[in-house]
Amino acid sequence: MMDMASERPQLPARARNVSAVVPRDSISGRALVAVVAIMTFLASLTTGGVLLVRAAAAEWQSDVASEITIQLRPVQGRDLDRDVAAVVDAVKNQPGIVTVRPFSRDESAKLLEPWLGTGLSLGDLPVPRVIVAQIAPDGRLDLAALRARTAQVAPSASIDDHRAWIERMRSSTGATVLAGIGILALVILATIISVSFATRGAMAANRPIIEVLHFVGASDRYIANHFLRHFLLLGCQGGAIGVGAAMLLFGFSESIGSWFAGTPAGDQFAALLGTFSLQPSGYLTLMVQAAAIAAITAWASRRTLFSTLEEIE
Repeated sequence: MMDMASERPQLPARARNVSAVVPRDSISGRALVAVVAIMTFLASLTTGGVLLVRAAAAEWQSDVASEITIQLRPVQGRDLDRDVAAVVDAVKNQPGIVTVRPFSRDESAKLLEPWLGTGLSLGDLPVPRVIVAQIAPDGRLDLAALRARTAQVAPSASIDDHRAWIERMRSSTGATVLAGIGILALVILATIISVSFATRGAMAANRPIIEVLHFVGASDRYIANHFLRHFLLLGCQGGAIGVGAAMLLFGFSESIGSWFAGTPAGDQFAALLGTFSLQPSGYLTLMVQAAAIAAITAWASRRTLFSTLEEIE
């Protein structure tokens, strides 16, 4: 008997006494990991989409704000080509203008193809001529003086500084950001509700164990810490799965965008959402958001734990 006792592996007292109060691998635990992963994935898609839209809008605004467009309409009794040359000379001498590019008649006509289609004879139509002027990034353009000067040399000239488009883009970007914040709030609320129900379910399933722990003198904090570690681990697992899937999706979408670059569909998509690629700071934002969702999971679990423990007592 002494030999058999000596052959039995001896464990430290601390190791013999450590046991999981909450089963680590259970159906409810796996379900909660799936819920947190889905919520994190949706939140990451929302945040990534908002970042893409903001970056594209900022690029649009920068491009649009750096140019002005001058349109010259044909007027009976005036030579349109001469008016174009006069306006180009007037705009070139204006402070704050870098380059001036007049569109030819064929180029101006091609601007109408999205609305009129191709293959049409536009020779008999009064197609206006377009002049695009590039503004210096740090230059201060006197738009009123420019309008007065162009009106002197060409009464049919009109200048568009694209302020209306810029304001529309700002409004659209703000609405997109607000919508993204609303979706994130709903995702966080759904996560809190799911974690609360999962916590109550886990405590109800382990109620006999909790009562025994209370009977032997375990404090509420001791019991809550076991549950808290359990749900924090589940939240971290779900958050890692969700944000990992979102990052793979954004990376795959960026690869697809590079494959279709140069095609009509790819150009239209790039015009809408840029290159569909997140900056490194964007991926860092997604990881921070996943960590925040895991922390929210632990916080929701802690609040539910202590309220439920008070009911059990």
